[in-house]
Amino acid sequence: MKLQQLRYLVKVAQSDLNVSNAAEALYTSQPGISKQIRQLEDELGVVIFERGGKRLTGITEPGKRVIEIAGRILSEADNIRRIGEEFSEGDSGRLVIATTHTQARYVLPAVVKKFVERHPNVHLSMRQGSPPQIAEWTVEGEADIAIATESLDRYPQLLMLPCYQWGHCVVAPDGHPALHENPLSLFALARWPLITYDAAFTGRSLIDRAFERARLLPNIVLSAIDADVIKTYVNLGLGLGIIARMAYDPTRDTGLKAIDVTDLFGINTTRIGLRRGIYLRGYEYDFIMLFAPHLTRKAIDMAMSGAGENDVYQL
Repeated sequence: MKLQQLRYLVKVAQSDLNVSNAAEALYTSQPGISKQIRQLEDELGVVIFERGGKRLTGITEPGKRVIEIAGRILSEADNIRRIGEEFSEGDSGRLVIATTHTQARYVLPAVVKKFVERHPNVHLSMRQGSPPQIAEWTVEGEADIAIATESLDRYPQLLMLPCYQWGHCVVAPDGHPALHENPLSLFALARWPLITYDAAFTGRSLIDRAFERARLLPNIVLSAIDADVIKTYVNLGLGLGIIARMAYDPTRDTGLKAIDVTDLFGINTTRIGLRRGIYLRGYEYDFIMLFAPHLTRKAIDMAMSGAGENDVYQL
């Protein structure tokens, strides 16, 4: 039995039994994967995958147990590698953060600056994507830390740690009639064309639910993943923008005014996602604590072990 064989098993299962996709993801050949899986099945004396001709059609009951254990073995093997790297390389290495544009543009710069100053020998890489992409990258080990507001709680492989809460604001060109609404209501917003985030991003689900509860159909004329894009089109007069409050800066966003609408759309919670059971290197703890100071090393360890979750999960 080889780790490579276990890696093939897990990747094929993650790829919905598509061996070609698994081979592409692992930079190897489809026949090579099929051969190694057959050899492992012969060694174990059990059939792991059900087959229909040359295609895999399902996973047998013993196969499910083998794949589950294989996943744990691979996780622990990765932890051994990470421990070796930490103690052999010291305060150097690589850290991959997967996050959204909003976090990367408006929240993380100060954190990254402090982190780089403290850990000049750590190569920091940032991958931006949608919340589902961010979660998948982290689950598959392509990223070390996920930071997002939406979707991460749908992945049981990830431990979710709350970091901070925030609300939305409406941005409008200076002099727009909406700025004189006191207070600005959902009914009033529904009268104007709106520009806001794509459905998977930055609290959009709360925006949609608020209009649904009020039985109103908002006139969303444009959606984007980037608050800067939204503000650009608001400046062109195409509609009112609904963006994360952190994305508005009165000194930078000249010509625009903002109205806080947290009371209309509710509170969003940004979270950090970590693979369950992963060994965290010292500089990973430091990055998390810089981003969310209430997440001390003790609190993180307690959450990773499944103890003291009530303490960790309270903001």
